[in-house]
Amino acid sequence: MKILIIGAGPCGQGAAYHLNKLGYSNWKLIERNDHVGGLSASFVDEYGFTWDVGGHVLFSHYDYFDRAVAESLGDSYYEHQRESWVRILQRWVPYPFQNNVRYLPDGALKESLDGLRNLSGNPADSENFREWMDMVFGQGIVKYFMEPYNRKVWGVPLETMSKGWIAERVSVVDLARVERNIAEQRDDLSWGPNNVFRFPKYGGTGAIYEGIAKPLQHKIHLGCEMTGIDLDQKTVTFSGGRTESYDVLINTSPLDLLVSRCRSVPEQVREAVGGLVHNGGLIAGLGFDGRRDDSRCWMYFPESNSPFYRVTNFHNYSRFNVPDGDLAQHFSLMCETTYSSHKPVDKDRIVQATLDGLISSGLIDQAEKQRVSSRYLIDIPYSYPVPTLGRDRALATVQPYLESRSVYSRGRFGAWKYEVGNMDHSFMQGVELVDRLLCGKPERTLNGLAG
Repeated sequence: MKILIIGAGPCGQGAAYHLNKLGYSNWKLIERNDHVGGLSASFVDEYGFTWDVGGHVLFSHYDYFDRAVAESLGDSYYEHQRESWVRILQRWVPYPFQNNVRYLPDGALKESLDGLRNLSGNPADSENFREWMDMVFGQGIVKYFMEPYNRKVWGVPLETMSKGWIAERVSVVDLARVERNIAEQRDDLSWGPNNVFRFPKYGGTGAIYEGIAKPLQHKIHLGCEMTGIDLDQKTVTFSGGRTESYDVLINTSPLDLLVSRCRSVPEQVREAVGGLVHNGGLIAGLGFDGRRDDSRCWMYFPESNSPFYRVTNFHNYSRFNVPDGDLAQHFSLMCETTYSSHKPVDKDRIVQATLDGLISSGLIDQAEKQRVSSRYLIDIPYSYPVPTLGRDRALATVQPYLESRSVYSRGRFGAWKYEVGNMDHSFMQGVELVDRLLCGKPERTLNGLAG
């Protein structure tokens, strides 16, 4: 059985890595870019700053993924205690926001507590993400943080999103705990699976996937963009005229693009794909001359005085993210902004708007603004697969059809499931699909059974 894999991001590499571990040799991996890693790649700009495609940190639910990373990096990584904050009402509130509302001004604190004390309705009965927020957090926390922040991140009306994706990604509220934190003036910082994370010493997040790909490189073909798929003949055509046959096709490219490139797809499948929603992202990497003494890892920005929703002190992850590893002379801020049809952004002005936002939100001052030495912009047309109310219905039409034609679409945008779209999830989707194809084992991660 010849297995053809499209895409050398975490999912495609997971499939290739596992096939290789099993001693299975009849496979190829084709990647459209001239590098591996997909959305987990990294780049070094002309001034020597390293940039990721957004804010990645390395934590895992899987021993198998951990072993693959260990093979790739060895001991060449740093381990960090997460320190993340929310910038709001001209002050810093520790993350998770809802557990640390004691930092808010008196009026906002009272609104937040009143909202928690007057919760009504059963969150299980909520019909969308917006309703769920009201029932779980109350009007105050929703007003100040949850609604504006999520609107910035997703770039879609929150009423159009389901609540089913939330799981471990949103800390819910224990009122007694919040009141105890206020009474005892206690910070509550440890929630979440990524409260301790690792990061490569050299090469950014992309170093993980360059390392995993290295022993597989004789079967990885770069610079070939998929242009068409003949489901009847089981062939894929690529830019430059290349054609590959397959018995099984593993796709990790965006599901809507995959279907658009398939010949003779039933109309109901094409219509269903139209129900899949995604946003785009702009990553503005700003390198500065000078030293920055700031222990925070990343920060959230719900307010409208900045275009970005998250900023990472990227120099804190590894000193080698700045030129010559010299933190006395350089620091770097990585700023993420969402765009969509509901939330248009002027891409030509985003770097300047980002700098203005860094000043208005109190993250840098005018003197630091004058010391910008590098401006690096990454445009991600596919940033988040949005978990809309109609997503599961669309997937229930598209995926079974594709599988009936020996096409298996997995990964962050191949499966279109944000809730299992982290690096470790995506890698293991590839691993588990191979186990299903060769050994008949269930795909636990894809079906939300892993953790």
